[in-house]
Amino acid sequence: MLLLYNCFIRLYYILIFFVSFFNKKAKLLLNGWLNNNFNTYNQSIWFHFASLGEFEQGRPVLEKMRLAYPSYPIVVTFFSPSGYEVRKNTQLANAVYYLPLDTAKNAKEFIETINPVIAVFTKYEYWYHYFNELNKRSIPLYMVSAIFRPKQVFFKWYGALHRKMLTLVTHLFVQDNESKLLLQNIGINHTTVSGDTRFDRVWQNAKNPAHLPLIEQFKNNKPVFIGGSTWPEDEKLIAELVPLHAEWKFIIAPHEITEDKILALVSMLPQNEVIRFSEIKNMALPLGNFRVLIIDNIGMLSSLYQYGEIAFIGGGFGAGIHNTLEAAAFGLPVIIGPKFQNFREARDIIKMKLGFTVNNLTDLKPIADKLINDNAYRQKIGADIKTYVEDNTGATQAIINVIRLKG
Repeated sequence: MLLLYNCFIRLYYILIFFVSFFNKKAKLLLNGWLNNNFNTYNQSIWFHFASLGEFEQGRPVLEKMRLAYPSYPIVVTFFSPSGYEVRKNTQLANAVYYLPLDTAKNAKEFIETINPVIAVFTKYEYWYHYFNELNKRSIPLYMVSAIFRPKQVFFKWYGALHRKMLTLVTHLFVQDNESKLLLQNIGINHTTVSGDTRFDRVWQNAKNPAHLPLIEQFKNNKPVFIGGSTWPEDEKLIAELVPLHAEWKFIIAPHEITEDKILALVSMLPQNEVIRFSEIKNMALPLGNFRVLIIDNIGMLSSLYQYGEIAFIGGGFGAGIHNTLEAAAFGLPVIIGPKFQNFREARDIIKMKLGFTVNNLTDLKPIADKLINDNAYRQKIGADIKTYVEDNTGATQAIINVIRLKG
């Protein structure tokens, strides 16, 4: 199994090399691997995140550790360019790198260079050689906000190597009891049900959101429907609602902001009523005159929700929905596509009737009509979904209570 794993890692590098000639993300990843320039530390605290979403999820733990152990430099690594490129200059870390490819040589050299006293991984990202090297050096490794499902490789007959990785983790902080029971069934007992640190992060953000004066001007005291991290399938549905609700405004923040994707979105919308955020400084009309605002940058979405009344969270027609909790923390009822089953909070929200799932415009229209036209109904759901988020906070403190540095 390890031989196959090593072959896969090398084949993955070759694939990224060839794809990098025509794919921007692959090129960024390859360049990141080639241009990493590591600082040497006598001791450090190492946080690894797959991407931007996992960074925000693990951020509360990172912030607490930074406050508790200010003398230790923080090293952050990312696997994905979408995380690294946005957070490479974060003030929460002393150094930010792309995680080198998972080979025995790379793992040994990287860990020798940064000398972590502990390593903290968020949600997933299981890399055999890094885990093994940490274990050989008796460096504690923690997995926070982990979640497990029966279909994952750990629970398959061919998952021996991945099960071995779980034994190399010092402690797994899991989101729910189902995950704990699945792990117990394969002999993994070093677990704690701590919950999901995303609740702490979004609740913290909702209490102190960034003030966005231009968004306030666009809102102009009108109700706003927000599309967050949308894909073309989501945008087609939202675009159909725009002419049906003339008294409402719409903000759409696409997941991908390449020029072709933005232009395709613009083409679906009333041309005299839409403006891109990047165009605001050159506009001739007052911002409040526009009905649709497209956010063609990264980093605003988590604070945008404070200006909304309803949110449509994208991704539910593809690999899976994006972060529903950011909107829920501000008390917005959420609408999502059909692929949400892998997300505990989405299952909870749908079960509690605090959110809605749709397959098409036929599903969406009556739900949107009800939420838009019945203020009392919308506000009751908003209050309840906000309470749901608050009731599920506390995972960060539960984790910090267990993680302790020696000395």
